Amino acid sequence: MREPNELTDDSSEPLSDLELVRLARRGQWDAFESLLERLEPRVFALAMRLLRHRHDAEDVTQQTFVKVIENLEQFREESSVATWVLRIATNLALTAIRRRRPIQTLWNEGAAAGSDDMSSLSRPQFIAHWRDDPADLVGRAEVRQLLEEALDELDEKYRTVFTLRDIEQFSTRETAEILGITENNVKVRLLRARLQLRERLTHTLGDETQRLEPGDH
Repeated sequence: MREPNELTDDSSEPLSDLELVRLARRGQWDAFESLLERLEPRVFALAMRLLRHRHDAEDVTQQTFVKVIENLEQFREESSVATWVLRIATNLALTAIRRRRPIQTLWNEGAAAGSDDMSSLSRPQFIAHWRDDPADLVGRAEVRQLLEEALDELDEKYRTVFTLRDIEQFSTRETAEILGITENNVKVRLLRARLQLRERLTHTLGDETQRLEPGDH
């Protein structure tokens, strides 16, 4: 069953995102509405993960699709439509975060601004062996709430990188471009995010009979 207002081709198959964009460029508003209906839930979910505030996420979602309309002609089809739209949403969300924190920005935390290297990684205080990596938990409904709660506790810059890389599946290069940081920074922040999430989740999901204490290795 196709979605309401979903445009189809002659074979009754839903049109691709790219086909909808091309039709919207030619002035077919119903094509843009179909694209909005298809991508809005994903954009809103991304905005919520980054902003952690429903009203702000709704504002960013609205702004995203205004930007999409304004820039349809500039879309060069070098990435998927969804990736393009999510990049716009991410940049708008980061702008909203910076407005909230004009002095202490998301990417520079005083003296710690240059600390994104492997040598500065802190050792987790509690790690138990378990089969799953935090990145693999995203699609599992039974632990989704636990993961969301753990994400709430992460520093924004680590939560943002984890969201872009492991949830939205942006590449390291794409994540670096969106955030204006180096690919090495992305890798270090992602590792930190995964370690911190693992430490938080291991109390619930880990096997305490195979617990590793900081001095065990």
